[in-house]
Amino acid sequence: LFILTQVMSTPKPDLAVVDAGHKAAPTDSGFPQPWQRPGLRYAGASDEHGNIRIEGGTPPKLGEKLRLVPGHCDPTIDRYDWFVGVRNGRVECLWPIAGRGAMT
Repeated sequence: LFILTQVMSTPKPDLAVVDAGHKAAPTDSGFPQPWQRPGLRYAGASDEHGNIRIEGGTPPKLGEKLRLVPGHCDPTIDRYDWFVGVRNGRVECLWPIAGRGAMT
């Protein structure tokens, strides 16, 4: 399970801001973390934005899309309308999430 997010700002050499905050991913079981990006760590969130600390590796570029692995899948799924099934970089299917908003 991934959350697709985009780098919205790179205000400092060790910080990138993404468009996935608390409303995109719950933090009750830990912050979501960038997938297959060593040296990047999701380190905090506001409602709409998340902070990615750059502690090594290749810094993300402005506009770059990252995959985040949520810390807790159940309340993450509840926040979205669709599962988007991707295989080999192509969207293969869309599955509606019947329980959308059930946690509110």
